[in-house]
Amino acid sequence: MNCVKKNNGVFLVLAAVSLVAACTSSDDSSLVVYSARNEQLIKPVFDLYEQETGIHIDFVTDKAEVLMQRLVAEGDNSPADLLITVDAGNLWHAAREGLFQAVDSPVLMANIPGHLRDRDRQWFGISVRARTIVYDPAVVSPDELVDYFDLANPKWKGQLCLRTSKKVYNQSLVAMLIAQHGEQETEEAVRSWVDNLATDVFPDDTQLMKAILAGQCQLGVVNSYYFGRLQKTQPDLPLALFWPDAIDGGVHVNVAGAGVTRFAPHPETAIAFLEWLSQPTAQAVFASVDMEFPANPAVDADPLVVSWGTFEASPVDVVTAGELQADAVRLMDRAGYH
Repeated sequence: MNCVKKNNGVFLVLAAVSLVAACTSSDDSSLVVYSARNEQLIKPVFDLYEQETGIHIDFVTDKAEVLMQRLVAEGDNSPADLLITVDAGNLWHAAREGLFQAVDSPVLMANIPGHLRDRDRQWFGISVRARTIVYDPAVVSPDELVDYFDLANPKWKGQLCLRTSKKVYNQSLVAMLIAQHGEQETEEAVRSWVDNLATDVFPDDTQLMKAILAGQCQLGVVNSYYFGRLQKTQPDLPLALFWPDAIDGGVHVNVAGAGVTRFAPHPETAIAFLEWLSQPTAQAVFASVDMEFPANPAVDADPLVVSWGTFEASPVDVVTAGELQADAVRLMDRAGYH
């Protein structure tokens, strides 16, 4: 039984003290992980690691902001050895808040490409997702599609669906577009996205795709793994992904990642686990369980993911998603994208 549980309420420092007493170990035979990934997506990885090494992993799952607040409140009393979360924007923010420690690991440096990890080695991508264009091939030809900026074209008036700008995934996408095209050009495009909306924004990518299936709109922007999840349940899913060409800036990619916490009780054991996450066994689990791309380029994606075709990723370092996120949020607010 896990001694660390999910708690959606306000974190109390007293609870942290209890967790330390219950969960920390002086013999490095266990780890405590705070994870913003859902239990069903991350527990298979934890179970496999325990089977291979005998190291027990206690974990808590919650939203990224809640877990970061916990770490701040706990300070050097925190029982957490690692923080796992989604989106480079969240990882960047955690590093800026001083929640990670730098890790000197030749294994991680070799397995995780430079553009998928922190420049100061505080966090490393462990899986990759692409945020790209999804469309209904019954009414839209791929020849009509170009890139994210082309979604501002008046030809898509009343045909576009988008997820809310409140989600970090879209904040990071816009941040990356600012890095590539500048703030003025990006703001003009986002304003036109809003003008082209067929309906109100959606709370998640799955609802967006269901709206396309229902004929509410013809195309939108989603994370590739949401498409994969839906395709696994509906093998004949009548939707398709479009990959913007490298000449048009490439495909926006982002990561789920992890870092060793600043006050990790078991830093050496935590580093060993983080290194294991970058290696083929764990990378293959991430790839198959949630239809993501491995962060380690030596590992193949799941066959279903491979069937979507190849693409050229944007050359922009994913750290930029964090560095320009505040600018992106202000831009979307000015453009009326909520």
